[in-house]
Amino acid sequence: MAETANMTREELVAEVERLRAQLGSCGEQVLEKVECHARVKSEIEQLHEAGETVGLANLIVENSPAVLFRRLADDTRKLVYVSENLSQWGYSATDFLSGKAAFENILCPEDKDRLSLEIQKYQDQNVEEYAQEYRIVAADGEIRWVSDETSVVRDEQGHRLFNQGVLLDITSRKLAAEALAASEYKFRKTIEGAAEGYLLMDENLVIKEVNDAYCRMLGYERQDLLGRRPHDFATLEYQRFLESNSERFRTQVHRRFEGSMVHKGGHVVPVLINANTLQDEGGNFLGNVAFVADLTEQKKAMDLAGEVQKSLLPRKDPKVQGLDVAGSSVASEVAGGDYFDYLEDVDAAYPALSVAVGDISGHGVDAALLMTTARGFLRMRAGQPGSPGQIITEMNRHLADDLYGSGRFMTLFYVRLDSKEAKAQWVRAGHDPAVIYCPVLDVFTELGTEAGLPLGVIRETRYFDETGELKPGQIIAVGTDGIWEARNREGVMFGKARYKEILRKHADGTAREILNAVFDAVHRYTGGSKPDDDITLVIIKYGPEV
Repeated sequence: MAETANMTREELVAEVERLRAQLGSCGEQVLEKVECHARVKSEIEQLHEAGETVGLANLIVENSPAVLFRRLADDTRKLVYVSENLSQWGYSATDFLSGKAAFENILCPEDKDRLSLEIQKYQDQNVEEYAQEYRIVAADGEIRWVSDETSVVRDEQGHRLFNQGVLLDITSRKLAAEALAASEYKFRKTIEGAAEGYLLMDENLVIKEVNDAYCRMLGYERQDLLGRRPHDFATLEYQRFLESNSERFRTQVHRRFEGSMVHKGGHVVPVLINANTLQDEGGNFLGNVAFVADLTEQKKAMDLAGEVQKSLLPRKDPKVQGLDVAGSSVASEVAGGDYFDYLEDVDAAYPALSVAVGDISGHGVDAALLMTTARGFLRMRAGQPGSPGQIITEMNRHLADDLYGSGRFMTLFYVRLDSKEAKAQWVRAGHDPAVIYCPVLDVFTELGTEAGLPLGVIRETRYFDETGELKPGQIIAVGTDGIWEARNREGVMFGKARYKEILRKHADGTAREILNAVFDAVHRYTGGSKPDDDITLVIIKYGPEV
């Protein structure tokens, strides 16, 4: 400061300017140091974050099932990196990176050549990404399947530097796939070797798969059936059945019904269809499956049994003074377990008639055979002296021996009509009572207050007949439950009220006309569908003028 005292004014101004410049220069240097420190601090923080990220990535990789690798893209294919979780197969990454172990040495021998050829092909074709599946031998000797997803790393000039990728253990998936394939193979061999026809259809019932048995059944080649519908090969009657029941079938998961198909040669093939809708666990549609059985031989046997059974039923209505009688039976199958019969007294001068209406439990050929046995014994016993009660008691003993242990039984209504004496004697063995309609009084009553046990249940059972008077104009209807238990498409039964109304409405007609009216009404009510149970009815009109 002493020196400045001798300076001139101009010199002082210049010194101040110099000091200001020097101060400005020092400020810039300080600012640069501050900014540099901030940049270094930021870079350090970024490096720290990157380190944490790399550490987290390594942690994720080492704890995941995926094994990462990188190898040179030259002919040596030297491994330059492999993740530590190679240990899941019992190996050390260090051993592979040091050359102590080689990847080709753990390859399954059966896959080595294929794998090498594939890699060479991808290199020759300059493929950027490719996938392979092969087997390796783990350190414990277990065979493991791996999936290899490989990609190429290139330098700025486009030269191949590395092949890197991910290995995943897919052993469980492979074993599951092999088990599924084996199961599918077994299923297909079973289906192809089955005697029944097999169909797989879509939601519109278009055939997607079909086996040889179905092709043989209809006489067509597989390609003739694929893309078509079973409806296209059905008889006209079967087509109408399918169309009329299509809505009902859509709501049913399982369906069982009979039909008839037209063979390529022109003849009809009766079939039994067991069909169901396939759904996944969520209820979503997968397909419609049907197994189709050829019933040709069974139908022949059934037809023969049906013809035999029909030959045993009355072929014509009896002619007895004072009685107008008509009867009929319709089996739910070709042969049934329902039965009716007329047994006239041997003395033609004595106008008496016995009528029997029975129902064997169940229906089909076995029920028809039992019905035939019952008919034979009843006819034999009815030709001998004895009251209705005595006849049925002895018949029960005979049937009990035949039906023992089968769980079968027979219900029977047996009535003896003496038109000369205007008297009726009857036995009701577990059967529904006969319905009596009096047109004069417009009154319905029932014949048979005591039900009695069905035949064949207890061998020692005794049956007693009841007696009543016949009134002029009376209509006696003896039927089986197939009439009033017949159902329409909504599942509602025909019922006895409708049954009685038909009897009332047609009371002025002949016995045959009344009978036909009942059968027609049931047929219309069920929509013409095949009855679920046998239907049998006998109509008797009494009167001196008959």
